[in-house]
Amino acid sequence: MENVVLIIHLLLALALIGVVLLQRSEGGGLGMGGGGGGGGAMAGRSAATALGKLTWILAIAFIATSMTLTIIAAQKSSGSSVLDRITDAPAPASEAAPALPDAGEGLLPPSSDDTAPLTPTAD
Repeated sequence: MENVVLIIHLLLALALIGVVLLQRSEGGGLGMGGGGGGGGAMAGRSAATALGKLTWILAIAFIATSMTLTIIAAQKSSGSSVLDRITDAPAPASEAAPALPDAGEGLLPPSSDDTAPLTPTAD
């Protein structure tokens, strides 16, 4: 279920990006130039185009899938808290000294007998 909603969410995001990039720039944002003609930022509301309506539909669907994914994630993690995981973990033995590795044969390089692997030499 979560994967299906996530795939729909990603497709909606890509479609929303594409539709926004296809729209004509009206230039009213920061008083910059652009198409639209006339009043700039003080112009009245322009007629809703098909791309504008599609943008609103995609945006509402994107928000709905975002909320759905949030609810699914909250239901999955219900009952488990980070603090619960910390308190349930076994406490380290603070009084015992940390175990040191054995200083015997394990730290020495392998002996040079017939079974030892060949080491590269600079010839």
